[in-house]
Amino acid sequence: MSGAVASAPPELARSRALRRLDALLQGVSRLLMGVCMLALVGAALVLTYSVFARHVLKLATDWQDEAAVFLLVGATFVSAAHVQHLRGHIGIEAITTLLSPRVNRVRRWFVDLLTFAFCTFFAWKSWTLFWEAFVDGQTSSSTWGPPLSIPYGLMAFGMTLLTVQLLLQVAIGACEMRAGAGGNAGQGTSQTSNRTGGHA
Repeated sequence: MSGAVASAPPELARSRALRRLDALLQGVSRLLMGVCMLALVGAALVLTYSVFARHVLKLATDWQDEAAVFLLVGATFVSAAHVQHLRGHIGIEAITTLLSPRVNRVRRWFVDLLTFAFCTFFAWKSWTLFWEAFVDGQTSSSTWGPPLSIPYGLMAFGMTLLTVQLLLQVAIGACEMRAGAGGNAGQGTSQTSNRTGGHA
């Protein structure tokens, strides 16, 4: 019994350490979330000015649309890690209500693992695109011609944060499942001991 009980604390300790790292990442993500909110407001202001200048002042607009797209791309990808931490993405819960809490933990961990694998590949490809655009000096095809390394860099940075967030969730989930399995084994051992005279 003592061996089963002693095996649980290390997993719980790892889970606590990982949760501290998760909290640290969330501090950074919340700070970036404020920047993303400002970026959304900036995109709205830029598009509003674009409509006003084009239809009221009859001025040509060449930079507004791309500037708004860059701001929206940055806000979308950089805020993704914070949204993942809150599990604020759209999900279908028709199946989860039919499953037990233990099965749901395994299902969530498996989904996080698959998502982590996909986002790792996405982040790697994003950094590849950023590096190619930066080295080759690629620009957009508009008359403004901003460097494409800007949106690619924002996309790569945001996907990297999301990948780290998913990695932490996968590791925390694995520790909690092992701790739960160890706790169940310890309970089963103690019950067997009581039935076989462990109380004597």
